[in-house]
Amino acid sequence: MSFDPDRVTTVTVDSYGTLVDPSAVETALAEHVEETTTISNHWRNRSLMYTMVSNEIGAYQPFYDMNRDALTHALETHGADLDDETVEDILSTYHELRVFDDVRAGLSQIVDAGYEVYVLSNGNPAMLNSMVDHAHIGDLITDTISADELKTFKPAVELYQHAAARTGTPIAEVAHVSGPTFDVQGAMNAGMQGVWLNRDNRPWDKFAPAPSTTIRSFHDLAVHLPE
Repeated sequence: MSFDPDRVTTVTVDSYGTLVDPSAVETALAEHVEETTTISNHWRNRSLMYTMVSNEIGAYQPFYDMNRDALTHALETHGADLDDETVEDILSTYHELRVFDDVRAGLSQIVDAGYEVYVLSNGNPAMLNSMVDHAHIGDLITDTISADELKTFKPAVELYQHAAARTGTPIAEVAHVSGPTFDVQGAMNAGMQGVWLNRDNRPWDKFAPAPSTTIRSFHDLAVHLPE
């Protein structure tokens, strides 16, 4: 379904890869390992895999703990023997990730146009609180909605339904903005309009229905939403 801006009353946004850049963990890793990019990619991919598998087998943990297990697996797989304190230091990078350049101004435009903006994330509450504080967007975000509230991760339909209920918005009137494609697909599958934030001009997943719309920055979304 193509994007219908007149049908949008609430905007939800993903966190990691959408508001803040998780690739910054490579800087922390580089101080301790040689195969930095390889281990970072392994860590990220394993973390996402854990969340999706946990939905199917009922093995929920808060995302921070999932992330620790994924990092440990990546380090062990590539023969990096780091002590627990170092692992925790690397993991803590998630509390201070770099915010993307378009976020502050773009969200301001959306809020000024009269839309409430909520963060909808796999991150547990402590992670989301630190992310919002570090990104200096607390004045722009109405609230954060965490997978921890349902003990269920994206792209489960229930989480997007829960988000719509938390915002008090019919699900068809929610536009969900995300960089990760699986999250856009999950939102659309649940009945939201899926807005793919494709800053790097990456290809869309060919097997999946096209996103409702594709943007390169939050500014692009703001100019399409009626005031």
